[in-house]
Amino acid sequence: MDRLKPVLLPGRPWPLGATWDGYGVNFAVFSAHAQAMALCLFDEAGTLETSRLMLPAHTNDVWHGYLIGAAPGLIYGLRAHGLWRPDRGHRFNHHKLLLDPYAREVVGDFQWCDEHFGADRQHPLHMDTHDNAALALKARVVHDSFDWEGDQPPCVPLQDTVLYELHVKGFSRLNSQVPEALRGSYAGLAQPASVAHLQRLGVTSVSLLPVHQALDEERLAGMGLTNYWGYNTLAFFAASPRLACGQDGLTPRDEFRAMVKTLHAQSIEVLLDVVFNHSAESDGTGPTLSFRGLDNASYYRHPPESPAAFENHSGCGNTLDIRQPRVLQLVMDSLRYWVSEMHVDGFRFDLAPVLGRGDHGFEPGGAFFTAVAQDPVLSQVKMIAEPWDIGPGGYQVGAFPRGWLEWNDHFRDVMRGFWLQDDDAARSRGDFALRLCASSDLYQRRNRAPAVSVNYVVSHDGFTLRDLVSYNERHNEANGEDNRDGHGHNLSNNCGIEGETDDPLVGDLRGRLQRALLATTLLAQGTPMLCAGDELGHSQRGNNNPYCQDNEITWMDWDKADGDLIDFTAWVLSLRRQLLPFGNHWYSGLTDTLGLHDLSWLHSSGQALQGEAWNGNSERVLGCLIGQPGRARAPLLLLVNPDAEEHDFMLPAGVWQAVLDTAHPRGLTRWHGQGEAPLLLSAHSLMLLVAAGTTLTF
Repeated sequence: MDRLKPVLLPGRPWPLGATWDGYGVNFAVFSAHAQAMALCLFDEAGTLETSRLMLPAHTNDVWHGYLIGAAPGLIYGLRAHGLWRPDRGHRFNHHKLLLDPYAREVVGDFQWCDEHFGADRQHPLHMDTHDNAALALKARVVHDSFDWEGDQPPCVPLQDTVLYELHVKGFSRLNSQVPEALRGSYAGLAQPASVAHLQRLGVTSVSLLPVHQALDEERLAGMGLTNYWGYNTLAFFAASPRLACGQDGLTPRDEFRAMVKTLHAQSIEVLLDVVFNHSAESDGTGPTLSFRGLDNASYYRHPPESPAAFENHSGCGNTLDIRQPRVLQLVMDSLRYWVSEMHVDGFRFDLAPVLGRGDHGFEPGGAFFTAVAQDPVLSQVKMIAEPWDIGPGGYQVGAFPRGWLEWNDHFRDVMRGFWLQDDDAARSRGDFALRLCASSDLYQRRNRAPAVSVNYVVSHDGFTLRDLVSYNERHNEANGEDNRDGHGHNLSNNCGIEGETDDPLVGDLRGRLQRALLATTLLAQGTPMLCAGDELGHSQRGNNNPYCQDNEITWMDWDKADGDLIDFTAWVLSLRRQLLPFGNHWYSGLTDTLGLHDLSWLHSSGQALQGEAWNGNSERVLGCLIGQPGRARAPLLLLVNPDAEEHDFMLPAGVWQAVLDTAHPRGLTRWHGQGEAPLLLSAHSLMLLVAAGTTLTF
């Protein structure tokens, strides 16, 4: 292309973004309220603006033009012309270069400075007229041709799915078995040592913390910290370069693709945590980087009575307005891109009620959910909701449409209370049984399958499993907020000593509690989720909100890994895979034609639990006799003892063989015996028994 005489034709209003067709590039960008839109071209360094061309056509709120001779590699940005009327929700400022929301690759290293703000920071009602082009992030035109070599999605059935939530960098950053240059990257996650660990555990699906390109908040940058977790998205189509090592000269998106291809070859799914509830532009005092400058009134939700303000259902200053068709299209296009072009297998949606917020609160039948349900691509992948936001009516656990999975915080809190607390109200056998069996009160009455309940006791957000049994109080001083951030109510138990200790009795108790919580989570009915590092005994030193800690606090410490705990976790998951204690169907408690209950609950005396015994305070030992397991033909017996004392449990008739005892560091046991006789249950333990003669692979 002759850069001195660029030729811009009307082009097409679709697809949005920059699209190369072999002869030139079509540019299309949405703005319902802009009065004109400029395309700005830059030199190869991305610092010098070489041309500024007005997009010549405007169709259905899309500005578009076709640049003859343009090719992949071209660096560009946008300038939107329009009203500067913050009081009406309009914040157009043509002095600010804007990033294309559909950018596949972002150019530049963002540094906070006043030039990035559309408003004068000293006089917020006035437009800032400093040009930020040299400093702004730009988009690069790309045209990919990745060789997938016949890659196919694993398509793991829901009832077999085991989620493993991890941070791409934190997972391999300290793993000496991964080549140093690849550690902490997409390539590092694809290395044989990383894949071998996932296979050893038996997880089926990795759920990655955000990989969309994100920004560090100005406050964090000022303290020398970063937004390590990445929940501050700027570019919903761009793979974060921070998580790439550039192996073999690959771009971040191709390194990501190579990782997916490697994991798929081992039948491991890849799910992404996505953040479509807000953007990195923050509230009305935030920068003008992309959406705000292109069409603030359309991209964000504003109170009808105060268009200058921002609805803040995310807690991050702004809320994307999915009610707007083109904003909904952005979300749908991004999701389809990551499935179709990047081959991911599903998504976990951060603060998902935002996506269902209409004019009158959360709507399970809203436009976004309807669009997903009918979409031939997205309706075939896993969709997982974090079912709460901080807006009015934002707690929506159990209310999402059929086909959606949900993080179940009822399971988290009940299981923590049952195993870790002394408070009678927190240790109800009735609550335990209800959550163990997929929270039927939340999902069965809505005709949703048990597998939609994502069961977890630990996620990235909060204490690690090790810290859950080591700290009563949060220790977030390193975050720079005077220890005010993070959850204050953790239902944790430090076992008598705050923090690390060499006391063998405390260490033994902490081990027992970790194993009991792991086994409960991994064997329960529903879809289990394991947080990476919990199987290693990873500690974050009591920090329960380490979103800004890109260091040894969050990186998995492989050198200090608890080998017994890894073996234990792998054995429990092997038992789940072989036996599937609970099927993906609701139990009634009724008997079949042979007089066998599909599910029954037992007192330690062997008698059926009834009435007040469910909530009695004398003991909390509980037996679950599963007459119709998910895979095994013979009944299974799950026994739990959260008390600090041993208890005898009178076994049902039959010949039983124990296959799991969480009192053992690796869960091993050789116990077998006749029914209608007592079995001694260790304190703080769970046991799984099968009918004698059941064949298992060890």
